[in-house]
Amino acid sequence: MTIDRAATIHPSAVVEEGATIGAGASVGPFSLIGAEVTLAPGVDVRSHVVVTGLTEVGEGTTIFPFASIGEVPQDLKFAGEKTRLRIGARNRIREHVTMNTGTAGGGGETVVGDDGLFMAGCHVAHDCRLGDRVIVVNHSAIAGHCVIEDDVIVGGLSGVHQWVRIGRGAIIGALSMVTNDVVPYGLVSGPRAELDGLNLVGLKRKGVARSDIQALRAALLTLKQGEGTFQERACRLGEETDSDYVRRMVEFITGASDRSFLVPK
Repeated sequence: MTIDRAATIHPSAVVEEGATIGAGASVGPFSLIGAEVTLAPGVDVRSHVVVTGLTEVGEGTTIFPFASIGEVPQDLKFAGEKTRLRIGARNRIREHVTMNTGTAGGGGETVVGDDGLFMAGCHVAHDCRLGDRVIVVNHSAIAGHCVIEDDVIVGGLSGVHQWVRIGRGAIIGALSMVTNDVVPYGLVSGPRAELDGLNLVGLKRKGVARSDIQALRAALLTLKQGEGTFQERACRLGEETDSDYVRRMVEFITGASDRSFLVPK
């Protein structure tokens, strides 16, 4: 066990032999830190938290009460193999959040990027890969093997089906069930989610140029109404566009996936 002298451990907390606690990290009352856990400098684990498994928590991350981080996957195929959970820096993991380690069949690792906000009661399942600045709102669930790119927002009480990819900058409205891939910068809503347009608010907040927003609007129209299959329309867009944002959308559509796409109405 390695506990930095500058770390603070409450007397009622349990830190198992083998854990690594960095400088300035703190572990609150009645929390459990497992033997294979690494808490980077400045991690703040509040009271009644369980961090277990082969889990790394990045610098400056805060984990709020009653979260369960690094437990084994909720997958019947899991047979006790050694897998891990890797969480980046400066995340805020709120009350009752659950994040599981990976499975051998899914690459053996669940990855969460930097600067995310995971609101109360949400779930990140085995083998997911989440980018930076992701927000998952209260009681939403990300199923196994999903890829969530940077700057995605998943609205409250939503579900993302296993193996789904959600592209950079997309937003999922509350109470949505997402069963297919979502293109970058897309706006998705509805109980059986549909692509409703672009995440214009998010694009404007990030200062995206009007010309790029107009190019994305035109790209969605082409994907909806152009000739040929969805993939063929996307390939043509890639050949014709001068916008980096549209190129990212095309690269996402033509990338490897196990699911089809939500398409514009």
